[in-house]
Amino acid sequence: MPDNGYVAAAVTVAAVITFVLRAAPFVVLSRLRDSATVSYLGRHLPAGVMVILVVYLLRDLPLERPAVALARLIAVAVTVGVHLWRAHALLSISAGTAAYAVVLAILPST
Repeated sequence: MPDNGYVAAAVTVAAVITFVLRAAPFVVLSRLRDSATVSYLGRHLPAGVMVILVVYLLRDLPLERPAVALARLIAVAVTVGVHLWRAHALLSISAGTAAYAVVLAILPST
């Protein structure tokens, strides 16, 4: 059985490492808040994510399975529609994902 000093030292080291790892993102973020690169990414990254998701979803559109192809096209249409309506990337992606799941559940899988 390790002595109490060893256990206390191990707990202290673990606590300090945990604190530093949890505080580090806030320290780094405070220094980057006024960065031109971060501002640029904040403006353009949501559109980039949307493009990547659309390309990933439609890159191998299964035309031999019309139900799945239709579900994907409906999900893209819902995502674009919600994004044009509300201009909120998270809401658009969530709505498109939900539409895809609902349409897949409703349409026959032939």
